[in-house]
Amino acid sequence: MELELPDIQGLIVSAYSTTHPCAAYVLLRVVNAVSARSWLSRVKVTTSEKDKVDPMLSTNLALTWSGLKNLGLNANALDSFSFPFKFGMTTPHRSRILGDSDENDPSHWEWGASPETSVDILLMIFARDESILNAELLRQKGDYAKGGALQEVKVLMAGRQPDTAEHFGFADGIGQPAIEGTPAVDRQARRTNHVTPLPAGEFLLGHTNVYGVTADSPAVKPEDDLKALLPVVPSDTTGLNAKAGMHDLGRNGSYLVFRQLAQDVAKFWNFLDRATRSSNGASDTAARTRLGAKFVGRWPSGAALVLSPKHDDPNLAKENNFGYLEKDPKGFACPFGSHIRRSNPRDSLGPTKEEGLNSANRHRILRRGRSYGYRLADPLVDDSAERGLHFICLNSDIERQFEFVQQTWINNPVFGGLSGEVDPLVGSLAKVGDDALFTVPDEKLRTRVHGLSRFVTVKGGAYFFLPSIRALRYLASL
Repeated sequence: MELELPDIQGLIVSAYSTTHPCAAYVLLRVVNAVSARSWLSRVKVTTSEKDKVDPMLSTNLALTWSGLKNLGLNANALDSFSFPFKFGMTTPHRSRILGDSDENDPSHWEWGASPETSVDILLMIFARDESILNAELLRQKGDYAKGGALQEVKVLMAGRQPDTAEHFGFADGIGQPAIEGTPAVDRQARRTNHVTPLPAGEFLLGHTNVYGVTADSPAVKPEDDLKALLPVVPSDTTGLNAKAGMHDLGRNGSYLVFRQLAQDVAKFWNFLDRATRSSNGASDTAARTRLGAKFVGRWPSGAALVLSPKHDDPNLAKENNFGYLEKDPKGFACPFGSHIRRSNPRDSLGPTKEEGLNSANRHRILRRGRSYGYRLADPLVDDSAERGLHFICLNSDIERQFEFVQQTWINNPVFGGLSGEVDPLVGSLAKVGDDALFTVPDEKLRTRVHGLSRFVTVKGGAYFFLPSIRALRYLASL
């Protein structure tokens, strides 16, 4: 089925990383609903039509459940959204699912967790360079302040990075799925010699997902959409909330997960340095990098350990065509607990290659995040500056996709037959105890690295609804 690209926000099909490397995420709160709806009607949102993308600037927009409520969406429509979205990321139940405890507890967050820092609207601005970005930020500030419409909670910047590596120094964004019927399928096949095309319903509400059913979508009663701005739910729908004859508020939209993750680069590399020093106490640069690669599952260039177990090979930097079940069943190349093996086990959870892949593909997400802050000049010397990753992902089912990955793979202490271990980069290390472990299997003798602590801390976050263009018009007309 051909996608309705003019109705789909551009972020769904593109991360804008090459065309618009500079970004700002403006967190807003509704103050005056009438003025806020008027502002919403004026925002020029970038669609997925390739020939309509402005080479200088792209804009996308998402809303929290409170944002929809504060704009004036009625109770019936609000109740038709998914449970995780309605309850939000910071309720005690969802915090337990995500492992947000101790340093990551929402009580420590800078935004998204208290009445003073709550967020209603996420305005995402992507630009070709910083001057264009700053000019658009200034223009938008003047616009959303009109009539006391919106209050600015925080502006999060994501500047141009010299390469695709995140702050720990490892290439990022390689193993992405693609939506069937979009240019991303061909683009990723060319870039990585491998692509995982998934049904549109894995990322777009109101479309068929991997189970062959319609991804559940919020909807409104026909009498609540007298201008017929929204599409009518078809008679053959299999959705739970969007019943036949209702008007589909979610179709061509998605759920957006946003988590600001601060990275302590010097802490990470000093830990690796201490763990790999030679018997006389001298630093071993090669061993330090090797252990870091074991934590990640890739070498700094992006080359997968499964494809190049002994050394980094930049020629394999973008190669993504590999599995674990046949090539590395015992984790001798890529440890079971490494970040990329946990976040996407591929075929390793078997019992057969096909069943393993099918299982893993039921929980994929589209990542759209960006690094923020300047690179640390010397990774062993802390400069006290803020840096990290604005983790953003898109999915049609927050529970089955993002939360499942976080709870069942990232934070699972018995993942892959391990015992008492979590993801060494983004896992809830404080839960494990005083002696957090990471196991490096080997044919001769396994190595167990002791004393891990948090290298990544959550600074804020929220669940958002990324509406279709028609849904944005509807919300503006309330």
